[in-house]
Amino acid sequence: MVNRDAEALDDPVGASLRGHHARLARRYGRAAGYLPDVATFCAVPADPGPAEWADLARLLGRGAFADMFSCPAVPPPDWEPVFTLEGRRMTWSGDRSAPPRPETGAQVLELGPESVPEMLGLVELTRPGPFRPRTPELGTYLGIRDNGRLVAMAGERLRPPGWTEISAVCTAPEARGRGHAVRLIDALVARVLERGERPFLHVAEANTGAIALYERTGFTSREHVTFRGFRTP
Repeated sequence: MVNRDAEALDDPVGASLRGHHARLARRYGRAAGYLPDVATFCAVPADPGPAEWADLARLLGRGAFADMFSCPAVPPPDWEPVFTLEGRRMTWSGDRSAPPRPETGAQVLELGPESVPEMLGLVELTRPGPFRPRTPELGTYLGIRDNGRLVAMAGERLRPPGWTEISAVCTAPEARGRGHAVRLIDALVARVLERGERPFLHVAEANTGAIALYERTGFTSREHVTFRGFRTP
């Protein structure tokens, strides 16, 4: 496969906001970000100068949280650091070591707006990463229920051209070890490939268990990334 869209992964937030997620964006000058109840991520152009950082500060407001995701640029010194997290970006290669889960047992279901309260509850319990009330509008979210209760889910997040990010992979503690995460990842990968796009994802470097899971399901490490958040002056 010719990876003609590889450069889109260098700025996955900005590329998503300019494309598939433009309807979910807010902008000021050359800065952009998701609507607050959709996601915390924001973006500035490559090699931003004082004017671009000023645009972002005006967009977010005074003392606001600026989640720069994997942006390598660092804002001016008067922006207060909030967090730094080392991670990696992984892309799907199809070279998996885990056998596909059989089509028996728990059924994979598409989650609609009526499931959002349960999704928020599962996120609160498992802490897979940032998730807001309108995050499910970013793409398709799939789940698995046990006796009617949502016990596992995963979905689509960033959508730079040619790619779809798999995110929010989480399973309630009492439902782990049953292959739910593998089943959900497989289902999402199939949907992304059907669109002619390629799956990718992000994971914290310290989360070795998740990295091993993703490797078993066909993902390989593409590059190291650093996630950063700041507070505007």
